[in-house]
Amino acid sequence: MLSILIPTYNYNVVPLVLELKQQADELGIVYEIIVQDDVSQNFITENTQINLFPNCSFAINTENLGRGKNINLMCSKSKYDTVLILEADALPEHKSYLKNYIEILSKSNPNVIFGGVKYPQTIPSKEKLLRWKYGINRETKSINQRIKNNYNFVFSWNLFLKKEILSQFPFPEFIKEYGYEDAVFIENLRLNSVPVMHIENFLIHHNNEDSFAFIKKSERAVENLHHLIALHKIDPEKIRLSKFHLTLKKLHLITIVKAIYLKKKKQILTNLTSENPNLYLLDFYKLGYYCNLKR
Repeated sequence: MLSILIPTYNYNVVPLVLELKQQADELGIVYEIIVQDDVSQNFITENTQINLFPNCSFAINTENLGRGKNINLMCSKSKYDTVLILEADALPEHKSYLKNYIEILSKSNPNVIFGGVKYPQTIPSKEKLLRWKYGINRETKSINQRIKNNYNFVFSWNLFLKKEILSQFPFPEFIKEYGYEDAVFIENLRLNSVPVMHIENFLIHHNNEDSFAFIKKSERAVENLHHLIALHKIDPEKIRLSKFHLTLKKLHLITIVKAIYLKKKKQILTNLTSENPNLYLLDFYKLGYYCNLKR
């Protein structure tokens, strides 16, 4: 009945698998949990235990596929008509997490459901504030905000959908580096008029990235966006960052933005790794970084 797909990289997925297994067993549903590692260096011993649990499997890719292709491969391996894509470093908010999805599936049989995301309320240490603050302010959205912007606040985790939808509209396999596979996937659903139902069935994202790592990851995402646009794989009008860059270009402001970015880069990074990181400065940092790539 349900195939749960968990792509992972350098993370201990055992607590998540055990929680989902307990919930599925209590519901008495037919299920499988597939965990697929994209060539990690860490937690292999821990995650190998998953193969000892009934209805659960853990495998390691022979080469790094990237998140999108990894999910597509798990989908091709899955047995059942409904799939649930999760993030390795997250846990359900409630014990009724799977039950909530199964009840909706039995009543309305929707194509795609997104349950939403939350972050822990406990403020992390200074070194990890930026990613936490970004998640709280940019990824956690109310049900009304999500419904109003039906495709804007959807992530490819905590995503419950029919296997045929994922098979028909797979994740873009040309994206191997970090960033924007979600945007391309969701945009493809929108272009093909695949409706997304929004509910409140949250995953708590326990992301432990420190601020320096998150900044570097953001830089890689911007580089990937630049590369994909150059290859005509992404329409720059569909991504907020590149669309704003086009506006600046029309207004002949690129040179000014680049100059400010290069002059203030060190000060901006100091703020982003401080006890009070400013997300608007993060936005400007990514814009300046993108403008500098376009020289």
